[in-house]
Amino acid sequence: MTTDIRNIAIVAHVDHGKTTLVDAMFRFAGALREGQDVPDCILDSNPQERERGITILAKNTSVTWHGTRINIVDTPGHADFGGQVERTLAMADAILLLVDSFEGPMPQTRFVLRKAFERGLRALVMVNKLDRPDARPHAVLDEVFDLFVDLGAHDEQLEFPVVYGSGRDGYAMVEPEDERKDLRPLFDLLLAKVPAPQSDLDGPLRFQAATLEHDDHLGRIAVGRVSRGVLRMGDRLRPCHPDHEPGAPLTVRSLLRQEGLQRIAVDEVVCGDIAVVGGVDEVSIGDTLCPLDALEPLPAITLDEPTLSMEFRVNTSPFAGQEGKYVTSRRILDRLEKASARDVALRVGPGKTPDAFSVDGRGVMHLSVLVENMRREGFEFAVGKPHVIIKEVDGVSCEPWERATIEVPGDSAGRIIDYLGRRRGEMVHMDTVGALAQIEFLIPARGLIGARTALLTLSQGEAILSHVFECYRPDGGPIPRRTSGVLIADRAGDSVAYSLDGLTDRGRFFVAPGVPVYEGMIIGENNRGEDLDVNVCRAKKLTNMRAAGRDDNVKLPPPLDMSLEELLEYVEDNELLEVTPTNLRLRKNVLTEVGRRKEARRLKV
Repeated sequence: MTTDIRNIAIVAHVDHGKTTLVDAMFRFAGALREGQDVPDCILDSNPQERERGITILAKNTSVTWHGTRINIVDTPGHADFGGQVERTLAMADAILLLVDSFEGPMPQTRFVLRKAFERGLRALVMVNKLDRPDARPHAVLDEVFDLFVDLGAHDEQLEFPVVYGSGRDGYAMVEPEDERKDLRPLFDLLLAKVPAPQSDLDGPLRFQAATLEHDDHLGRIAVGRVSRGVLRMGDRLRPCHPDHEPGAPLTVRSLLRQEGLQRIAVDEVVCGDIAVVGGVDEVSIGDTLCPLDALEPLPAITLDEPTLSMEFRVNTSPFAGQEGKYVTSRRILDRLEKASARDVALRVGPGKTPDAFSVDGRGVMHLSVLVENMRREGFEFAVGKPHVIIKEVDGVSCEPWERATIEVPGDSAGRIIDYLGRRRGEMVHMDTVGALAQIEFLIPARGLIGARTALLTLSQGEAILSHVFECYRPDGGPIPRRTSGVLIADRAGDSVAYSLDGLTDRGRFFVAPGVPVYEGMIIGENNRGEDLDVNVCRAKKLTNMRAAGRDDNVKLPPPLDMSLEELLEYVEDNELLEVTPTNLRLRKNVLTEVGRRKEARRLKV
């Protein structure tokens, strides 16, 4: 055994404090220089991670404590990025499960625990955020134990060690009543309870790529664990996979290891450690690097199937090509294929037309992160409504069902239950924690598309929705569609305040005065159920008969501003979301009113 190495993955529900705890571990172990100015959540280096306040990409780092190197893998907490969790668990020997001292185990907690138990990993538990005034650590620990039992943990896994603490304030204790000093109890627990990796230094090398990155100088970078032998600079290796033929031989020209926030060039990485190999353009996720004379690929990294599909297509609106840098189908396809190479939970295939491509993912947030990354890189394209992926199970067409948990104030619980019940949800559990109600549903995945905004409306903005894939079940039945129609621009031009003011009784607008619009562009939400074509470009006629003070100042309500995810949930089957680096626009698939009427008659026939 390699006794001076420990590999631990930190897993938790969204916003339970994983990345904040890593910050505190850096400071306590001395991985940061005295007076070094670093931001909070150091590992959240991706701009979207900082803006959204969540971890999207799994990352690894390391700290040294009493001569032992502790490799830490920070995993995403959102179930939509579960593909990251499934891959990175291959680099760990145990998991540190963080649980909020008030909220307790949540759906994503169940998801990552199930994956860890399937790999036979031992779990250590930290009840985090003990500084909360409403903390209930003993009750939360009982809930964690019940969750372990529900997931079929064996006797050894049920004897999990526990510490209590606060990642933000940088302390841990064996018991909640102990003195709150520093993180020493946590580090002592990691050294004592995380098993050292099994070591076979003399056997032929086996290194499996779990994560891919890109560097302008080194090209493709593979991050993974050396499971046997020693990986050295200059080695001649060959990528191999159990499901396809071995790749072309390659030479290790760059070998690094993570030391705190930096990557340090090294001559070799021993069995049990995590290595960063640069310049391996032929390597894909799950490939095993082996010596030329000993091709023994490790088992493939297995992932859950995607549950949601969305079509990406070339933008064909009248504004096409005015704002984006990359607009052709070839450019869009190349970018999507690069994304699927780095994230194996994404699948890319042909669409319904030659200029369209089908992209399968884990959820709306998973796909929205890809859309946002592309628009920031200068791409211009259009996307359709997300649809669930139907799967044949024993000859029966089945759809994905999710386990959804909603936290709402108690007085809003009735409205939430009624709404999700109409969307074919089945309530399986309800509990009251303080002033909040925690309601758990089994619901078809398509019933959650568009539900987040409605739940916020029903709860005056206080509902928190979390969900995770549960299973495939037969069709749950029809689900109500969007209840309101839309307001559609009937001509091209710039929107005018005078016209918008005259149409305020028709509904809520998405555009402000002075915004360019085109025929077929959706510029608002109708108060009624049908779509309505309106003229928002009509200016006030001037006359020579005007009394002083008769021109009232136009006072318009602010336009409805929806996020990318809200727009993806809002769009319907006959609509598209136009995505450019500077704007997000909703439009009808068929732009002219006459064309839409013909299309409606054709569908009725």
